[in-house]
Amino acid sequence: MAIFVHAVLSGITTDQYDALNARLQTTPDIFDGCVSHTCAQVDGGLEIFDVWETEQQMNAFTERMMPIAADEGWPVTDAGPRIMTVYNYWVPGTGG
Repeated sequence: MAIFVHAVLSGITTDQYDALNARLQTTPDIFDGCVSHTCAQVDGGLEIFDVWETEQQMNAFTERMMPIAADEGWPVTDAGPRIMTVYNYWVPGTGG
């Protein structure tokens, strides 16, 4: 079952996001199950909006991503993202 993930990243800059993203892009299969990803710049940081095929795939991504983020100097926090069950999603132009 697909899930929607909304993460608030207070204090994270676009430079920090770009550095982490560059490292993640070199990690094989880390994005398996990610249907879509959007990063929006907001006052005081960034917000992430993802759709994942399953919560298990998102959790597998998180387990691999967090040590890399910590290595990049991102703060460690217990605050997790908001996770919602997706009722429906589609991509324009794909006949979905």
